[in-house]
Amino acid sequence: MKISVVGTGYVGLVTGTCFAETGNNVTCIDIDANKVNKLSNGQITIYEPGLEKLFERNLKEDRLHFTTNLEEGVKDAEVIFLALPTPPGEDGSADLSYILNVAEHLGKILTSYKVIVDKSTVPVGTAEKVQEVIGRYCNCAFDVVSNPEFLREGVAVDDFMKPDRVVIGTRSERARKVMGELFAPFVRQGNPILFMDEKSAELTKYAANSFLATKISFMNEIAILCEKLGADVDMVRRGVGSDDRIGKRFLFPGIGYGGSCFPKDVQALVKSSEEVAYDFKILNAVMDVNERQKLFLIPKINAWFNNDLKGKHFAMWGLAFKPNTDDIREAPALYMIDALVAAGATVTVFDPEAMTNVERLLGSKVKYAQHQYECLENADALIIATEWSVFRTPDFNKIKGALKQPAIFDGRNLFDVSRMQELGFHYESVGRTAVQ
Repeated sequence: MKISVVGTGYVGLVTGTCFAETGNNVTCIDIDANKVNKLSNGQITIYEPGLEKLFERNLKEDRLHFTTNLEEGVKDAEVIFLALPTPPGEDGSADLSYILNVAEHLGKILTSYKVIVDKSTVPVGTAEKVQEVIGRYCNCAFDVVSNPEFLREGVAVDDFMKPDRVVIGTRSERARKVMGELFAPFVRQGNPILFMDEKSAELTKYAANSFLATKISFMNEIAILCEKLGADVDMVRRGVGSDDRIGKRFLFPGIGYGGSCFPKDVQALVKSSEEVAYDFKILNAVMDVNERQKLFLIPKINAWFNNDLKGKHFAMWGLAFKPNTDDIREAPALYMIDALVAAGATVTVFDPEAMTNVERLLGSKVKYAQHQYECLENADALIIATEWSVFRTPDFNKIKGALKQPAIFDGRNLFDVSRMQELGFHYESVGRTAVQ
């Protein structure tokens, strides 16, 4: 098929590239001329494992194109995906201005039947709004479909190419046929394409992310209880996760969730609930727990340094909100850096992929190391904020030799407690016994 993708951010670029990989002719459209120029010349603009190879291949095979011209980009398309930002507003609701602005432009230029697909995560009722805005200007037939994405940063290519399920919200038989044909190559192993109405599809995405966020916050609460009762959260996690009704995933305690999805999606669902006079108590608690959890290590660090961090210097491993991405949106590391600097401490940071983004945001507020061990030099303690694989089995002798004292505050529970005791570290983690 001929496909257009409006927006070349994380979702848009993955979507366009993966559709091109299955033989479709894809044009991606963005108002950022600099980004379009880079992409057109083979320079990928996000870090996502496995994406660059597909991007380069489909660019070379002339199946993937980029333009700033919306009218030119959608002219021959059968399906137009809207992969645009929906940032949270001041009140927590999703900002639909980018989507509705493009919808208005589409209404003025469409001359033949198109399927318009909301790929962005949007509140319930957005498809109706897009339909109304386009219909205000357009005289030809069209359908608006909801097709939420379920891409996990770090494994997004696999998630797109081999999805657990594809959710498509439409009451139009014509659109259903088009979307079914488009996604058929991705579900050859039998995973379902779930057709439903537009509102149900929109709510499905919010419900899924909010439930996963709830699992994380729940285990973070259990971790705090473990510390108070003398239990080990790792043992509890394994016992709970072995129940197939619950499952093992998203039960790892830590310093909270971040990224582009969970924080804003939970917030947006709470806001949608408020708009229909419903108090979503569980999700309000999920957000409260997560805000507290981002700074979970700070009281432990304060206590170890006798509540005086002025003049102390810390090494921090990990800046991205999760491994295998350069995304720092709502990353707990940033909140900890703010707290440490406010207390008079200095910080040197290292992350395999997110350093450029952090430097763009924080500038000289922190120092940047080019190597994980260089980061440790003259530090009073090491703080671990992201569970990159490269941090899991470090050279502990190097760590000991570089730090002023062997102290590690681990926000991701990377190391075995008994092993750290044997090595002579002061080691504090989440929901487990501290090693003094």
